[in-house]
Amino acid sequence: MKTTRKVKEILSWYESDNPGTKANLQRILMNGRLGGTGKLVILPVDQGFEHGPVRSFAPNPPAYDPHYHFQLAIDAGLSAYASVLGMIEAGADTFAGQIPLILKVNSANTLARNKDQAVHGSVKDALRLGCAAIGFTIYPGSDDQFEMMEEIREMAEEAKAAGLAVVMWSYPRGGDLTKEGETAMDVCAYAAHMAALMGAHIIKVKPPTAALYQDPAKKVYEKEKIDISTMAARIKHVMQCCFAGRRIVVFSGGEAKDEAGLFSEIKGLYEGGANGSIIGRNTFQRPRDKALELLDKIIQIYQGKA
Repeated sequence: MKTTRKVKEILSWYESDNPGTKANLQRILMNGRLGGTGKLVILPVDQGFEHGPVRSFAPNPPAYDPHYHFQLAIDAGLSAYASVLGMIEAGADTFAGQIPLILKVNSANTLARNKDQAVHGSVKDALRLGCAAIGFTIYPGSDDQFEMMEEIREMAEEAKAAGLAVVMWSYPRGGDLTKEGETAMDVCAYAAHMAALMGAHIIKVKPPTAALYQDPAKKVYEKEKIDISTMAARIKHVMQCCFAGRRIVVFSGGEAKDEAGLFSEIKGLYEGGANGSIIGRNTFQRPRDKALELLDKIIQIYQGKA
């Protein structure tokens, strides 16, 4: 497949990477119905680890089967499918080469007291399974944040040397952060910037609210009159904080929403210049036909058709 001018431009932003890593970024950027546009829609299925199987899959029981998620991502024409070791191993042969894979190599669970993540996958696993990238979560604000940052520094070095891309989930939580603070404008922008500084190729953060959490940052936002009044304005600012838009940034879908609320949010992401969405529960917790309809509408929004 011939690489588009837009994808060539994006690849040019990653000046230190080897041809292998750029080829894997190209695989993701050129795949699916949004291939070549610079926009992405990725299906992530790590929620069984994070929230437990019943909370994740009971609303749509076919989703207990790992093959269900591969097929959903392929049939919807998505950019990539991200999941944890066991889920990808369960379908890696059947679906080999049909969609770019992202191996999520660390996870938390609801039984733990501390805000940390266990590393349960490796770069070797990702290469063995034919993945294009590894995915890793950090929790800026957590008492364990620096250990997590050191872990991804080592894994990212190994991944890049092997020609894999690095996707970083940067989710502020833990420590003194309140629930409101986790999605506050200044905190989300800070978390996205940290992921860029740590060398992530693709950054995943939550859509920010208009709240300002840190008093020193709030003073600057107000003094400089930074517009955060709408979702589009807030997304534009997050993109600005990721090297003036020179890094790929996708936004999570979060807990299941009604369709009107979800489409309104996605429209704001698109208008703010986001590279796309990484959306799980809002899709796989719906019946398959409804999920495909929803993903079709999301893709149309990123195509500028809806």
